[in-house]
Amino acid sequence: MRKIVSSWDRAAFLAVAARHWPGGDRVLPRLSRSADHGLLWFGVAAGAALAGGRPARRAALRGVASLAVASATVNTVGKRSVRRLRPVLDVVPLVRQLSRQPFTTSFPSGHSASAVAFTTGVALENPAWGLALAPLAASVCFSRVYTGVHYPGDVLAGAALGAGAAFAVRGIAPTRAQLAPPARPRADAPALQRGEGLVVVVNAGSGQRAAGVRTDPVQEVRSALPLAEVVAFGQDEGDEGNGRSEGSGGSGGGDLGKTLESAALRARELDGALGVFGGDGTVNAAAVVARRHRLPLAVLPGGTYNHFAYDLGIESLGDACRAVEAGEAVAVDMVRMRTGGGEEAEAAWFLNTFSLGAYPELVRVRERWAPRVGAWPAGVLAAVHVLRTARPLRLEVDGRRRRLWMLFAGNCTYRGLGLAPVRRHDLADGVLDVRTVSGGPLARTRLLAAALGGGLKHSPVLRTARVRSLRISGIRRGTHLAYDGEIAPAPGELTLRKENEALVVYRLPAE
Repeated sequence: MRKIVSSWDRAAFLAVAARHWPGGDRVLPRLSRSADHGLLWFGVAAGAALAGGRPARRAALRGVASLAVASATVNTVGKRSVRRLRPVLDVVPLVRQLSRQPFTTSFPSGHSASAVAFTTGVALENPAWGLALAPLAASVCFSRVYTGVHYPGDVLAGAALGAGAAFAVRGIAPTRAQLAPPARPRADAPALQRGEGLVVVVNAGSGQRAAGVRTDPVQEVRSALPLAEVVAFGQDEGDEGNGRSEGSGGSGGGDLGKTLESAALRARELDGALGVFGGDGTVNAAAVVARRHRLPLAVLPGGTYNHFAYDLGIESLGDACRAVEAGEAVAVDMVRMRTGGGEEAEAAWFLNTFSLGAYPELVRVRERWAPRVGAWPAGVLAAVHVLRTARPLRLEVDGRRRRLWMLFAGNCTYRGLGLAPVRRHDLADGVLDVRTVSGGPLARTRLLAAALGGGLKHSPVLRTARVRSLRISGIRRGTHLAYDGEIAPAPGELTLRKENEALVVYRLPAE
């Protein structure tokens, strides 16, 4: 059987060498060289990460990870287990031959493994993009036979290994389609065809406006949801600060709270829903109003990071439109921040995160580096930077005196690096995700060592807890807190308490 396969393999190689392929002599050798060491695919990944949005970066990262696994397997196992000699080049026209011939063994083809691994990895994240890359990957595979450096069997084996590597990566890091639907349980909300009955407040000064990523956000929303009522608000650079913008905001005026209240009253008249286009700061303000008026909330991502929208599975305006038109909605938790005591105490709310100490700076550094180096390395770099420069706080946490570098509380359980959580897959689990970093002797050195060694989440300096409420007191005057992108002076004491399924929001329908 082995002789039969080998005979077929050599016959196929000779057939390719004997045939004239129009344009092949000029294109295929260059394409083959461009894929040396995966450079072609790294270039594709870099272009996608720079020009595309979050989905493109995610697909590119999966493709590169798959390529890395395939390449490591070929070089450590494949090449050493089957020491097949390269084809004899006498039958290959000189014009097709590579100027620098490979010196490793022939089986399997590393170029083919990398090409198929990268393309399959991208396809598992986004089938359409994978299909678009398939002709390029197939051309690279064929070029290895065309230039005479591999037999067809080498290429097929490499392709199979590359596909296997991509599926292995998916087994370790599930794709978005594999993840359990975020934000349960399901809730009732009206299906608003073309946005009829939806009143959308657009923060024209949200984060992406400043970066010039979008043009006219009001026109974008009106084009996507032609029957929705759209109210423009604000022209400032960003909505991640205090939740208010001054300036010419169209019919919305200069007070975000009043604009949202008016929009909510109109949505109730229409028996519809409240919509918001902006970043997490604007979404937080809209969520408080929607909860008070018992209205479903439609989140249209328009800020810099859009953490809450992404955790709902909504990564684009198109995703939000599909959710609204399908009437697909879920109930999500909120967290009440109460200062002082008693039911009449002043309260604020958050949907994502609350923090004291160095965490706000850690997030800023991590988000700046994540698109370039990935979430985990960016989290390590952020930890090193912040823990080198921050000063510890003295607090009472649930009556216990603590000295902390930082205190983080998330609305529901976050996944990711212990010090810098990045994603939730259940927005109604009924708990606060509390993480604290001790400020005791040598705590900073121990935490830095754990971060650099990859064992951060197991460090005794980092403590985690899942609770329903958290009381913090003894906060020194001049300390600042951060919640959902908003920075504010911290009161002397406050209590965080979960409110289960406090808000109904539209989410991306399951495929």
